[in-house]
Amino acid sequence: MSGRRPVSPPLRALPGLLRKLAVDRLGMMREAAALDDAVLVSLGPKKMFVFNRPDYAKHVLADNAANYRKGIGLVESRKMLGDGLLTSEGELWREQRRTVQPAFRPARVAAQADAVAEETVKLRDLLVRRGADGPVDVLQEVTGFTLGVLGRTVLGTGLGEYGGIAHAFEAVQDQAMFDMVTQNTVPTWAPLATQRRFRRARRELIRTVDELVADRSARMSDGEEAEDAFSLMITAARRQVDPGAGRRRLRDELVTLLLAGHETTASTVGWTLLLLARHPHLRDLVREEARGVLTGGRAPDAGDLRKLTYTTQVVQEAMRLYPPVWILPRVARQSDEVGPYTVPPGADVLICPYTLHRHPGLWERPEQFDPGRFDPARAADRPRYAYLPFGAGPRFCVGSSLGMMEAVFVTALLSRDLVLEVVPGGEGRPEPMMSLRMRGGLPMTVRPVR
Repeated sequence: MSGRRPVSPPLRALPGLLRKLAVDRLGMMREAAALDDAVLVSLGPKKMFVFNRPDYAKHVLADNAANYRKGIGLVESRKMLGDGLLTSEGELWREQRRTVQPAFRPARVAAQADAVAEETVKLRDLLVRRGADGPVDVLQEVTGFTLGVLGRTVLGTGLGEYGGIAHAFEAVQDQAMFDMVTQNTVPTWAPLATQRRFRRARRELIRTVDELVADRSARMSDGEEAEDAFSLMITAARRQVDPGAGRRRLRDELVTLLLAGHETTASTVGWTLLLLARHPHLRDLVREEARGVLTGGRAPDAGDLRKLTYTTQVVQEAMRLYPPVWILPRVARQSDEVGPYTVPPGADVLICPYTLHRHPGLWERPEQFDPGRFDPARAADRPRYAYLPFGAGPRFCVGSSLGMMEAVFVTALLSRDLVLEVVPGGEGRPEPMMSLRMRGGLPMTVRPVR
């Protein structure tokens, strides 16, 4: 290798890092970030570069993105997701992105505001009813809300009868983590509890997807207007020369859309509500803003997004501490220069929004929950790539605007109308997979604001 060599962990620390690579990758990334902004972990011939600076992230994710393909973690996810938008590469990915992009244009997302607001009101009313009987797993109900929004806005199809989707995706993510730990050495047919659960989940998801495709296709054949992402995907699949390949591609794309379209937003809302419950004085500021904007007890509309400025900052700060996608793994196709460092072909390159978002050189008191840091006056001098909640570059999350609308609407309406308090012992804990999921739900007491 030419160029400068990044810092490497001392030999005495390497066994601990290797153990974390298998069972605690978030912990490994934190330890690497504590060493330096560029760290090289060598596992025999395998090279793993951990970069934790905005300009390095910009180079890998945007400036020279064509030189990098998806890396560890997402590779294992192909077992369930196939070649959907999250895991596909090259021309296939570009074609998939072009297909769904029109469904997420700003005007289209703004037109979905009423549907998002209606689902938000349903969530509030559900929490009130469930809260009358005792603590509520708010994360579970929020996940149901995000699935409802996904069905109405992106799929043009109700998902109310498919409540098992969220549990199926939990099994899929657990399997991907298992495959990373075991390096894909355990076949899915093995008679282990994790494998059996995965096989059941895969069957359930395939059955669900096939039913959704059949229903939506029939309605399109009957002349139903087709502008949502689901219908665009069906139309693209019909153009495939090989019908079997078209069906497989549609299945992969829909499974990916179901996962990415609800799980990350549910996680963001869960962390936001938890952080506000821990900081009631900030929750009061959100409530005050919501009362001033959402007057007369009304639900939010598209025009309210630009008015709910502090609420938006609260969601942004929650995503800083718990980014929806906490790690962006890549593999170098060809040799590259990242700053003064040479990355050889085949090397793993890890960009970690979680550690970037807590870098003490970029953020004042980085572990503190401080929504005001996203006030435009305070954020003006911050490097653009210091904050990457939705990724960056060509693979920037296509649904980011819709996800932000959901999170802001829910945070504002629930803060205005409800008091949510965490049940003792029910604090959420991060479970890093493709996002910082909460482990064990989020039990909270719920009561209307008096």
